[in-house]
This record gives sequence, C-alpha cells and structure tokens, in this order.
Amino acid sequence: MTVALMWEARAVAGRGEELLAWTREQELAERPLRRETFSAPQDRVLVITWWDAAYDAVLPELPEPGGELVTRAVHRWRFESVSTAD
Repeated sequence: MTVALMWEARAVAGRGEELLAWTREQELAERPLRRETFSAPQDRVLVITWWDAAYDAVLPELPEPGGELVTRAVHRWRFESVSTAD
C-alpha cells in the first residue's frame, strides 16, 4: 500500500523563500519512495512524501518550523492510495 503524507505551512509575510529553504534542509530518518515540495501564493509551502507502508504506520515527518517563521501551526494530512476501476 502507498501512503502519502502531506505537510503544509504558511510563512510570515515575505518569508516564503526562507520557509521553502528550511523545508529543503530537513532530512527524514528514512528515505521515502518520493518527496516533492511545492510553493503557493501567500507564502505557503507544501511537502508530500510517499511511503510503501500501512496507513497507520509510524513514519518520519517534517517537524514544525520555528514560530518566528510561520503564521500558524503546520497542517498535516495522511492519505492512502486507492485502486481505480478502468
């Protein structure tokens, strides 16, 4: 089964590039199958990691950045892949 972990944070106004750089510097204890980083308006950064694991597996996640860098707590979601009926 493939599980995707999504991590999204909103930087303090004007500090989006700094938050983006911070996320890129973060190493995980294990290497995911795939990791992608996205940016969006309002200085938001999204990181998605894919894992070959059960939905409720204990998996390494990105930490919370320092409070001076973000406007709110990080949002986190977990999804599992589903088969498509073609």
